[in-house]
Amino acid sequence: MKLASRIEHYETPFKAKYGSRLLPGQLHAIEAMKRCRTPDADALLWHCGECAERLPQPRSCGHRRCPPCQNHEATQWLERQQAKLLPVEYFRVTFTLPSELRGLAWCHQKPVYDILLASAASTLKDFGLNPNTLGSELGMTCVLHTYSRSLEYHPHCHVIVPGGGVDRARKQWKKAKGKYLFNEFALAKVFRARFLAALKAEGLPIP
Repeated sequence: MKLASRIEHYETPFKAKYGSRLLPGQLHAIEAMKRCRTPDADALLWHCGECAERLPQPRSCGHRRCPPCQNHEATQWLERQQAKLLPVEYFRVTFTLPSELRGLAWCHQKPVYDILLASAASTLKDFGLNPNTLGSELGMTCVLHTYSRSLEYHPHCHVIVPGGGVDRARKQWKKAKGKYLFNEFALAKVFRARFLAALKAEGLPIP
C-alpha cells in the first residue's frame, strides 16, 4: 500500500477536521508526499546505452517527513549511532510537557522545543556532575517527539544516556550504580523549575 494513496483517500476528511490547526509546513509535507513517486511528480528517463529501451521513473519528493524517501537515511543514521555505543548499560529518560502547556507550545513551537531540549540536557548533566549521584560528565542523545502514539499533540523528548560518565579530574570512566540512573522525582523538580524559568526569560506567557 503506497502512502500517496492513503493521503489521497483521507486528505479531504482530515483537512475538514484539522485544517484550521495545520501549519504551512505540515500542508507542504502532505502535498509533497501525495505526489511522491506518482505520475504527478516530475519523472526521470533512464536510457540504456546498449539498446533502445527507455524507462521513465517518477521522482521521489525527498521530504524529510516522507518515510519511503528517508528510509535509507534513517538506516544510515541508526548504523552511525550503533557504532558509537559503549559496552555499558543504557537508560532512557523521558521529559514531557503537561497538558496545560501544550497550547503555548503549539503557538511558539521553536522556542518552546529549544527550551524543552536545553532544560532536559542541562538537568541530566548537572545530576551527573553531582558527586552524590555520579560525579562524572554524561553524554547523551536527545530525540524530540511532538505527538503521541495515538497522534495527539504531546511534546516530549526521549534522552538516551549511558550508565556512566567521564571523571575528568581522574581521567577515568565511572560506572553508574543501581538499577536506575537518577531519582525521577528529583529530576522532575529541577527540570520543571528550569523550564518555567526559561519560559519567563523568553517572555512567553505561563498558564
